Amino acid sequence: MFKGVLFDLDGVITDTAEYHYLAWKKLADNLGISIDREFNEKLKGVSREDSLRLILAHGNRENDFTEVEFNHLAKMKNDNYVEMIQAVSPKDVYPGILELLKALKKANIKIALASASKNGPFLLKQMALTEYFDGIADPAAVKAGKPAPDIFILAAQVVGLSPEECLGIEDAQAGITAIKASGAIPVGVGNPEQLGGDIPLVDSTDKLTLEFLEEQWHR
Repeated sequence: MFKGVLFDLDGVITDTAEYHYLAWKKLADNLGISIDREFNEKLKGVSREDSLRLILAHGNRENDFTEVEFNHLAKMKNDNYVEMIQAVSPKDVYPGILELLKALKKANIKIALASASKNGPFLLKQMALTEYFDGIADPAAVKAGKPAPDIFILAAQVVGLSPEECLGIEDAQAGITAIKASGAIPVGVGNPEQLGGDIPLVDSTDKLTLEFLEEQWHR
């Protein structure tokens, strides 16, 4: 039996992807760079700094800013985003997630957050989910963001486990790659076109039950 579940946040626990997109679009517009929802798919699961690099490269402006200016741009995006997510509340938790967290708690299975979002702790608090999490991996403490495995390795460590003892739940290709590389077993929320047909998938979070996770583990 697995001993821990490592959760991504955006697209798994709630949908803050729209807020991320709007905040990035606002910044890109200010820089005269045009991004759309299709381009935004490349930013899912990717760290703030790496997302900004992708946007600047997309607009051929990657060499236009000093390190100080680059950091200022990243902060501007985050300030926009933080302003938007003040409205997040328990009603924004995806279907089935609260029930799953309760079932995992009851079964004494460790629960950790493995999100690239530095606002993870704030969002959990807004959704009244903090008490269910045994540990939160700090994205600022890892060398490389997803698709590197670092955040999932750290998430397992903060709850006293190895990744091999855990399942990881993700909705982005970068995250699935990271889970595989960490040694944990991946479970995807989405479709095979985006995430690959070689892993267990659900098309909706309400199908993420303890029984379903147990089945995937025994496979």
